[in-house]
Amino acid sequence: MLGCWRASAAVSVGSGRWAACVCGRRRLSMAKSKFEYVRDFETDDSCLPNCWIVVRLDGRNFHRFSEQHEFKKPNDDRALHLMTKCAQTVMQELEDIAIAYGQSDEYSFVFKKKSRWFKRRASKFMTHVVSQFASSYVFYWKDYFKDQQLLYPPGFDGRIVLYPSNQNLKDYLSWRQADCHINNLYNTVFWMLVQRSGLTPVQAQDRLQGTLAGDKNEILFSEFNINYNNEPLMYRKGTVLIWQKINEVMTKKIKLPEETEEKEVEVTRTRTKVVPLHCDIIGDQFWKEYPEILAEDS
Repeated sequence: MLGCWRASAAVSVGSGRWAACVCGRRRLSMAKSKFEYVRDFETDDSCLPNCWIVVRLDGRNFHRFSEQHEFKKPNDDRALHLMTKCAQTVMQELEDIAIAYGQSDEYSFVFKKKSRWFKRRASKFMTHVVSQFASSYVFYWKDYFKDQQLLYPPGFDGRIVLYPSNQNLKDYLSWRQADCHINNLYNTVFWMLVQRSGLTPVQAQDRLQGTLAGDKNEILFSEFNINYNNEPLMYRKGTVLIWQKINEVMTKKIKLPEETEEKEVEVTRTRTKVVPLHCDIIGDQFWKEYPEILAEDS
């Protein structure tokens, strides 16, 4: 019969010591090991203090992934909602994230300027965000693609960028939302030309080469009777994730004094949850409405 070693138990091994941890597994106490010198090869990857830490992840080879899993074009609501679900899971696990923004197959997570999470080590930020997101994508896949089997696991890559000022951060998020608009307008016109006009992808690409935003809007309206401004905000603006206090009404059974049977009563509880928004973040209105996001003590 195997039993757990006591935490204080230790057996000498060379010049080091094997120590038993409380979970029953043995580990080498590096502080007393001759092999400790290998730690000198590790690099210091701590992020600069007082900077917003942005972790942006992108789907790897998602053009091929979306084709093999039959994503709808130009936008697949299932895929977009799955991305948002994964991002919400990341934020709930890593509470130092102040805001996140996503579009298509990418998401940006903004950690607070004063975050001391894992001593601000860049490798920890990136690996935790990407691994949590990727595992969530596989875990929640069946909830959004009920009739589509996951053929192979998706891949995501990540990068970290530091922004020293609030304006830098706002400009970064504005850049990503502007990119969302540019890409979605192009894709909307492109796929209308392919799906409704019968053009090949190469012909549609040639048709759109050198066109401006006004030209693309005109093609949509004159040829397909589509007003781009009426397209869903999720497609045009992407998704913003913020923390908000939400009142939830729950039913609870309680037993009142001098009564023999329990009664069901409604109880309102306030919880802080990650809420998705589809709105403009380029202008000042969003930041005036949610000043706590940039607050120094948030």
